[in-house]
Amino acid sequence: MEPISSSVSKAELKFTPPLRTSGRFVVDADGNRYKLASINWYGASDVNFVAMGLDIRHRSEIARTIREMGFNSVRFPYSDQMVIENPVIDPRWLQANLDLLDPYQNSEQQDQAPLEDAGPRALDVFNACVEAMTSEGLTVIINDHITNAVWCDGMNLCDSSWKNDQYGPICKIKQSTASWVENWRTIMRPFISNPLVIGADLRNEPRGVWGTMTWNGWATAAEQASEALLAMQPNWLMFVEGTSSANDCSGAATRPVSLSIPDRVVYSSHVYSWSGWGALVPYHRRPYPSFAADMERKWAYLLRSDEAPVWVGEFGAPNNASDGDRHYWDNLMRYLREADADFGYWALNPRKPEKYDNESYGLLKDDWVTVREDYRMADLRTLMGK
Repeated sequence: MEPISSSVSKAELKFTPPLRTSGRFVVDADGNRYKLASINWYGASDVNFVAMGLDIRHRSEIARTIREMGFNSVRFPYSDQMVIENPVIDPRWLQANLDLLDPYQNSEQQDQAPLEDAGPRALDVFNACVEAMTSEGLTVIINDHITNAVWCDGMNLCDSSWKNDQYGPICKIKQSTASWVENWRTIMRPFISNPLVIGADLRNEPRGVWGTMTWNGWATAAEQASEALLAMQPNWLMFVEGTSSANDCSGAATRPVSLSIPDRVVYSSHVYSWSGWGALVPYHRRPYPSFAADMERKWAYLLRSDEAPVWVGEFGAPNNASDGDRHYWDNLMRYLREADADFGYWALNPRKPEKYDNESYGLLKDDWVTVREDYRMADLRTLMGK
């Protein structure tokens, strides 16, 4: 597969790639801060192996909507199963993106016989979506979200970390550290020449068995994957999530992730109302001083000490919020404003993939164009400085 190059010219961008880290900030080649104001667009990591919404709107239109909402970057998840199997995508999920189907339909007409495996494969569609986003001037962070292609396997040991070979034959999709790194090479190879694919979010929410994931073990694996990717493209940023479902980056205080190329590490925390699940008092019940103290201990100390950037890569709340949801949300918004942290909202999607359930955290309505203009968008625009 040929490398993908962004069609956006440098003159159209509001920053100069490539990006680096400088103390607590992500900066561009001119030394100007590039604050990540991101949205999660999911689906490729799920049961149908394809980003959602492509049956409703063209991928370029979705990318344009993201930009018009004010976001400058997208966290774009995949599953290891998607990379390993790379299946043909069911055409019904691509009905608004028929240009992806045309080459295969023409081929069938010429051959006078349909081919069972004719059609764009998962990686083809994934890459086309990335190209659509970067063509709109959005930066993209590729995310290894899960091993098995499902919505969320929070209780599945086989998805509790980047590898599962320690569990023997029980895992449907088997993965070692070496195969995980190889999957990363495969997914990132087409983007080597695309300066707006800015890096790799190495693994979603590493946790182990009920929070037994050690920071040292995870940091060591993150370094291994990072070095393999930086050997391909030294300009990429490496996003390293915390343990305890990405909430806890406190281990970096004594054991930072260290790479052969400096200024490439961005730490990432996820903060939901239920996060910090080892604590007796969840975030939706904490008064602000207690909430803020936990943010400081888990990740914000890295900002205060000017050690490294932290991207709060997942957080969110429902459109019809309970009192607890709003309490958590208001505390988090206050803290993100005070800390001036980079962020990534979960999620863009109005629906979940498998059963087409309502995604109450989603910011778009079912037409994939109308924004849910509620308390969330108002606060997110404040964080964007708009």
